[in-house]
Amino acid sequence: MASVAITMAMVASQFLEVGLNTLVKAATTNGMSKFVFVVYSNALALCFLLTSTFLYHRKVAPPPISRSIICRIFLVSLLSCAVQTLMYTGIQLSSPTLSSAMLDLLPAFTFILAIVSRMENLDLKLRSSQAKSIGTVVSITGALIVTLYKGLPITPQPLQEKPLMSWVLLSQKSNWLLGGFLLSISSFCLSLLIVVQVWILKDYPAELMLTTICCGFVVVLSAIIALIAEGTSKAWILRPDMELVAIFYSAMFMISIRSVVFAWATRKKGPIYVAMFTPLGMVIAIGMGVIFLRDTLYLGSIIGTGIIGIGFYSVMWGLAQEDNMVKEKENKNMTSSTTTPLLQDKSLHV
Repeated sequence: MASVAITMAMVASQFLEVGLNTLVKAATTNGMSKFVFVVYSNALALCFLLTSTFLYHRKVAPPPISRSIICRIFLVSLLSCAVQTLMYTGIQLSSPTLSSAMLDLLPAFTFILAIVSRMENLDLKLRSSQAKSIGTVVSITGALIVTLYKGLPITPQPLQEKPLMSWVLLSQKSNWLLGGFLLSISSFCLSLLIVVQVWILKDYPAELMLTTICCGFVVVLSAIIALIAEGTSKAWILRPDMELVAIFYSAMFMISIRSVVFAWATRKKGPIYVAMFTPLGMVIAIGMGVIFLRDTLYLGSIIGTGIIGIGFYSVMWGLAQEDNMVKEKENKNMTSSTTTPLLQDKSLHV
């Protein structure tokens, strides 16, 4: 039942993430500063998390926290601040569809980092390791295709005035490339965040407290970045429209709920399991981007996301094979442990 609950929670988180990306795209298009958005959404989320942490630990005290854990949480906070800032900037320059495509790099990056940090073993003599390695390369190739190749438009493009046509196309192309680059860096930072989070949860298995402390650090870090980028301009004044909706949605569902769910799933199933659900967001984002934002769907996006999906599910197949091998070994050990005493009893009676 626990595995089913984790799976359902991870699938739901993909719907929430694509919904947030769509709201952020709409809000930033209307002039909202992504730096200010990160500050306000994390500050509001901190209010929710502090209340939840107080109620949860009112009778059960949290585990004691050391300086080493605080330093590691601060590292996660730096990565979280970087992920949010880079991702929202990339979405503003490109689209939620490209954001989901770049997030499909998450399994590949996480797999590589897990091997480097020795959380995963790589034996190329095994089919499971071969599938994971090939799938990693294929996923990266697909992401490069999405970023560097647009191809023919599948859906109608919005009409532009002829004198500005060449300038608009050039601007869109440069923004698309820059947005894809920022989103790919964001995916790498998110993979690193997941791996570091596993390192923390091994010594401090308290997801809610971890998320609350991390959110507090992110508020301070993002406020410093926003003050440098925006100063005391009108960007800090919120309008009662899509901006407030996006901030509340991000604070309540993404930073508060999804962050705790991610930490919980990471502790239970490991980093690669958490990363393997990102391709689902690709399909959701394409549909929402075309329907609600009237994004142009390009042939390159379809080809690239298809290749990313193939590579990712190759990695997932390898993980499934390794899980089966572990279960078979456990069953053999249990069988041998139960049969040995019986044999010993027989010899005594004889």
